[in-house]
Amino acid sequence: MAAVLFDFSGTLFRIESTESWLSAVLNEAGLALTGPELKQAAAALETAGALPGGPGPVEVPEELAGLWAVRDESAERHRAAYTGLSRRVPLPGPGLHDALYERHMSPAAWAPYQDAAHVLRTLRERGTGVGVVSNIGWDLRPVFREHGLDPYVDAYTLSYEHGVQKPDPRLFTAACEELGADPSQVLMVGDDRTADAGATALGCRVHFVDHLPVAERPDALLPVLGLAG
Repeated sequence: MAAVLFDFSGTLFRIESTESWLSAVLNEAGLALTGPELKQAAAALETAGALPGGPGPVEVPEELAGLWAVRDESAERHRAAYTGLSRRVPLPGPGLHDALYERHMSPAAWAPYQDAAHVLRTLRERGTGVGVVSNIGWDLRPVFREHGLDPYVDAYTLSYEHGVQKPDPRLFTAACEELGADPSQVLMVGDDRTADAGATALGCRVHFVDHLPVAERPDALLPVLGLAG
C-alpha cells in the first residue's frame, strides 16, 4: 500500500465519557451537581446524542433532522446540530451548552488508542503515506499535536474544510490526491461501516475496527501493519 487513511473518532482516538465531559464543564464553571443529578444529566445528554464522538442520538428531533444529516459539512452546522441536541437537556447554567461544545474540541477530552502511536510511527518508518479523513466540524490537528501523533500524519482531510462528508467519494478522492496516492494502493481504516466504506467506490481497500473505550481495545489497529505491508 502506498498510503493508509485513518478515521479520527473511534479509530485513532476516543472521546471521554459523557459524565467526564459534563463534570469538566461544571467544574470550570464553578457549578456542581450531586452524584445522582450528575449521572442523570449525563445519561440524558447521552440519550440525546449531544456529545460529538459519543453515542448517536436515540432519536433525532424532527426540527433538527435536516441539519443533522449535513452536520459535518461546515463548522456552523456542526455546532448548531450538537448544541441543538444538548439544549434539549436542562442544565444548571445557560452557558453550559456552548461550554460543552467547546470542551469536546479540547485535546484533554480525547485519548489515543494504545496502539495508535506504534502503528502510525511504523507506517512512517516504512515510508507509507498517512492521512486522516474525518467527518468533523472543527480542526482536530491540535489534538494530534498535543498527544504527539502529528509528526506521523502527512495530510488531514476534514469534511468541514471541504464541504462534503463521508461516505461521499469526493472526500476520499481529496485525501488520495493530497497524499499523491493511487486509490487502488490505499487502505482506509475506520469504525463506521457506512461512512468509511465510501472509500471502496474509488477502489480503496477498507479495514474496520470497533468503536470501543480505549481500555477495551488495546491492539485492534495492529493488523493494519500487515494489511499495509
